[in-house]
Amino acid sequence: MARFTDQVAVVTGGASGIGAAIVARLRSEGAKVSIWDLTLASDGDHAVAVDLTDPTAAERATAATLAAFGRIDILVACAGITGPNGATWEYAVSDWLRVIDINLNAVFYTCRAVVPVMKAANYGRIVNIASIAGKEGNPNGAAYSASKAGVIALTKSLGKELATTKICVNAVAPAAVQSPLFAQMTPEFLDYILSKIPMGRFGEVEEVASLVCWLASQEASFSTGATFDCSGGRATF
Repeated sequence: MARFTDQVAVVTGGASGIGAAIVARLRSEGAKVSIWDLTLASDGDHAVAVDLTDPTAAERATAATLAAFGRIDILVACAGITGPNGATWEYAVSDWLRVIDINLNAVFYTCRAVVPVMKAANYGRIVNIASIAGKEGNPNGAAYSASKAGVIALTKSLGKELATTKICVNAVAPAAVQSPLFAQMTPEFLDYILSKIPMGRFGEVEEVASLVCWLASQEASFSTGATFDCSGGRATF
């Protein structure tokens, strides 16, 4: 398949984990991919070293990608962290702010920078990576859960704002997926989230990439402002 021939995609957090799998899948289907990450990545066609918690960094990264390719057709906002595990009343304020800044504020900054480019072209696909935790809330993971709930709400709002254009905005809500993020979680927390998945296993990054790439394609033309689960049966609504 070559669904993305002649298209340019931006993948934030594309240097590892789910983001890297999305980059590989997009490129295998013909896209040119610009990876925006903290460190320069070598697996795409273009890379920008960027700290997306800086409100102006996404604007500079957008300009760099446009200078390289002249267009942005697809945005996948995948950069994120889990943050530490712990009870809400014991959670360090600095940790809370960092999780919200990376997982939610950075998605806003990135969409804010890229949407005008898509509006000018009257076409685009935005896929924000949320989490099943944003729907259900995980105990001892309040900051992560809250940040991903915010991503879902941002996706719904932006999708409605752009509904009369040819720009579709959706979110994907995975359950736990085997990735480097696991190193940020305690064994007890991993056991808990595994126990919540009816399939009895963690997801694979390629499974998430497959869903993301459908939403990033021209085929997904009547879906916007929605959240698509990839949860092994965990999702209940």
